[in-house]
Amino acid sequence: MDATPRPPTLAELRRTYEGEPLLEADLAPDPVAQFAVWFQDALDAGLPEPNAMILATASAGGRPSARTVLLKGYDERGFVFYTNYESRKGRDLTENPRASLLFPWHPIRRQVRVEGTVARISHEESAEYFNSRPYGSRIGAWASRQSAVVRSREELDARYEELAARWPEDPPVPDFWGGFRVTPTEMEFWQGQLDRMHDRLRYRRTRPGWVLERLAP
Repeated sequence: MDATPRPPTLAELRRTYEGEPLLEADLAPDPVAQFAVWFQDALDAGLPEPNAMILATASAGGRPSARTVLLKGYDERGFVFYTNYESRKGRDLTENPRASLLFPWHPIRRQVRVEGTVARISHEESAEYFNSRPYGSRIGAWASRQSAVVRSREELDARYEELAARWPEDPPVPDFWGGFRVTPTEMEFWQGQLDRMHDRLRYRRTRPGWVLERLAP
């Protein structure tokens, strides 16, 4: 008889979530301040790349798209990431300047979801970050026509080498590259609980200020 263990079916793949209750009284009045607390918890827990977030966009025609990007700054104005403005996400956000972000901190049984409006940050802010990047990443920003079809890896590598030879140090900031800021209109904090009775607390922006609401799991 074959003693090889049978792999679980998709229906059998599940885990138990158990965390401290998330109560309204435990949260900061402002969602960005609350994000700062949870982001520090993710850092303290040693999560790999806690600033990795799923960015969802849609074209003007409503065609959705999602990918993982890195958060590179946040404050009371919103959440900042950088990209090629001519990439698919760049084009989407130019046509339809709204986005959703998701921070999937599964090892600590938490998620944060952000919805909001999007705008480009200033060239000066983008330049400051660009010039802080490793040299190879700066050349890579020039070499990659992000989201465009390339014939081969060799073509991509050849373009990188050509640009590295042109700028052996201090490449300039590309005019097609820079930052976007997502200004939140909603932020949801999710804490996993037993029996799928998760805690979901949502901040919603209103004219007087933020309203905190509990959502059914």
